[in-house]
Amino acid sequence: MNPRNPGPGMRILGASLLMLALAAVSAVAAPPSNDELVRYADAALAANYPADGPGAAALVVRDGEVLLRKGYGLAELELGVPIQPDMVFEIGSVTKQFTAAAILMLEERGLLSVEDEVTKHLPDYPTHGAKITIDHLLTHVSGIPSYTGLPEWIPRVREDITLEQLIGLFKDKPLEFQPGERWAYNNSAYILLGAVIEKVSGKTYEEFVEGEIFAPLGMKRSRYGSQSEVIPGRAEGYGRDENGFRRAAYLSMTQPYSAGALFSTVDDLWRWEQGLASGRLLRPRTLERMFTPIKLNSGANAHYAYGWNTFEYGDRKVIEHGGDIFGFSSHVVRVPEEKLYVAILSNNPGAERSPEDLGLGIAAKAIGAAFEERPALALDPKVLDEYVAVYRFDAATTRAITHENGKLYSQRNGGAKAEIAASAKDELFFRDSAARLRFRRDATGKVIGLDFLASMGVDGYGVRTDEPLPSERQAVKVDSALFDVYAGSYELAPGFNLVVTREGDQLFVQPTGQSKAELFAQSELEFFLKVADVRITFERPADGKASGLVLHQAGRDVPAKRVE
Repeated sequence: MNPRNPGPGMRILGASLLMLALAAVSAVAAPPSNDELVRYADAALAANYPADGPGAAALVVRDGEVLLRKGYGLAELELGVPIQPDMVFEIGSVTKQFTAAAILMLEERGLLSVEDEVTKHLPDYPTHGAKITIDHLLTHVSGIPSYTGLPEWIPRVREDITLEQLIGLFKDKPLEFQPGERWAYNNSAYILLGAVIEKVSGKTYEEFVEGEIFAPLGMKRSRYGSQSEVIPGRAEGYGRDENGFRRAAYLSMTQPYSAGALFSTVDDLWRWEQGLASGRLLRPRTLERMFTPIKLNSGANAHYAYGWNTFEYGDRKVIEHGGDIFGFSSHVVRVPEEKLYVAILSNNPGAERSPEDLGLGIAAKAIGAAFEERPALALDPKVLDEYVAVYRFDAATTRAITHENGKLYSQRNGGAKAEIAASAKDELFFRDSAARLRFRRDATGKVIGLDFLASMGVDGYGVRTDEPLPSERQAVKVDSALFDVYAGSYELAPGFNLVVTREGDQLFVQPTGQSKAELFAQSELEFFLKVADVRITFERPADGKASGLVLHQAGRDVPAKRVE
């Protein structure tokens, strides 16, 4: 339901940098022809989703013309059923734009206001003394803890629970910050929005969305999700472990609810786009507000509107959102000035490139500034050295800039090290993504901080500090016989395991749906990755087999029990 992770933030081999803003471009080439764009998109999708594995359905529309409508890979591995473009997928957090639209439809009918306090419609909800509005819920700035990040939620994902029980998972938790103070992606907020829709409309969330949105727009294959009903054309969701692909772990559709429980097709999502653009559901002024990003109490741009991320790419506005849920990953992109719409729905969330990566890449190509075509400016090594430091964004977040062998790298604490290159002095972009850094200088020319531009979350500002750069951890030699003690599968969350394997005198770890990485010993029980700021501590009981481990990343310590 989180746009990049179905559970409590489990991507451990490096945070997705494509959650971040598309880089501002210093020069934009002429946009490609429709034929060129189709060839580019088709090649990227075909390379990412081979014919013999789970894949994706994709749609690319420009200026009202459907340029690409195609399936890649398999919808069902056991029977070898190819994906067709009209197949039904779980769309995860793409659900949020429908929930936001439902709230705005009710506002247009005079039944609520986004400025209403939550307690006006849910009087029994405890706000812990804070004023929390519907607007705060829509924009992920309420401070309410997101239930998908709570350890007590993980064991319950298979349960069919009531809305009251779902809200009960988080309602008594203290706020993580005051409303409007920070931005933090929040599935709990969208659960509460579903409850407001039910209270105000007198219909269930399912009845409202299917009857008031899907039916009028002719979205005949879209629906509230079910794990038991026979749904014609439904694709099967998959994950991957050391033995290959496997069916996705079971998730009761009562759990994601109004934050991520909808099913749809790329064709129906295009009908949704047309319905929004034509004003059939919302008035133009309301639609404009739906796509206008909010500002925090500090005035910082949070780049999130109502159910959509929104940001600038050069001088174009890009509106997009993704969704991940067990076995599925999705992404939709709108570039209004280019009349461009891209939808990618996948049943292979562990593919090398995510639908977000592919969708934003196709959009960038359509604009005439493909990521891989961005020119890099060679800066004097002395200038690169001026950037080297640790920059602190808040109490929990730092970013280290290092200069190694003529190349510049950025690494967020808990994340992977990534190369950055210059588009101009003090303007740098990530080689393998769309993120951008802008360095600030004082009156004397000394670098004093950096801006981190993000499409999902705040344009963060990091202050240069004297904190030491992360030291390169030194591996020590340990008896490789210990590797047999640690080899096994460890469950971090239902359907998400860390698989530890021995290969000769090397130890490797592979998270579900991700690539394998070597573990290096820091002691007999402590191991670390070189590709990311991640450590693992093994438990070693008397019987000679590790019963569990603890994953240390980004200030979190996540235990996992051995299951195999």
